[in-house]
Amino acid sequence: MRINKLLSNLGFCSRKEANRIIEEGRITVNGIKCIPGQWVELEDNILIDGEPIPVTEKVYIALNKPVGITCTAAKEIKDNIIDFMNYDKYIFPVGRLDKESQGLILMTNDGELANKILESDNMHEKEYVVTVDRSYDDQFLGPMASGVDIGGVITRECTVKRISEDTFSIVLTQGLNRQIRRMSRALGYTVIKLIRIRILNININGIKNGEWRYLAEDELQALKSII
Repeated sequence: MRINKLLSNLGFCSRKEANRIIEEGRITVNGIKCIPGQWVELEDNILIDGEPIPVTEKVYIALNKPVGITCTAAKEIKDNIIDFMNYDKYIFPVGRLDKESQGLILMTNDGELANKILESDNMHEKEYVVTVDRSYDDQFLGPMASGVDIGGVITRECTVKRISEDTFSIVLTQGLNRQIRRMSRALGYTVIKLIRIRILNININGIKNGEWRYLAEDELQALKSII
């Protein structure tokens, strides 16, 4: 794989940071100065500032993201999730949850696990509780479950259940940008509150808005088994 991806997967730094370190000439591969985009193998002798890549303890966090926080590791973006957490090690969000939404986001430094979770073909479940701007009927729930055209793309079939006259739960197995908001809008409704409550076997039960916890060992092993 490319050197920047390897360093991210190993939890050393982000791909963007890796590119910066490479450009500064601080990385060598088998005794030769690394170049941007270089392909490497785990067996290669990779040194950073003349030292082997440090072994980094993997971190797995479940965060209940509040509204107003942007799921990006880009420090130049205001209210980014990295500044919000102010964690003392390199971590990044697994996927995204739009700024206007709240709920579960996984944070980690394990690039390999993150890539497996985000692989759309794996049909990984994500569950949401959604409130729209007015009461709805079965003419809304039916299309939401069977698939909605959101601009040339028909969404996958999903599970939708009524909670109240204006609130429902929905389980998606794909992650199109602002998908639930676009699906609702296509059917004439506007989402006014959206909370993600579950990703695969991980849920936000017991995590207050804006707070986080480490994944328990048993749920981490279950997560790795699923993916």
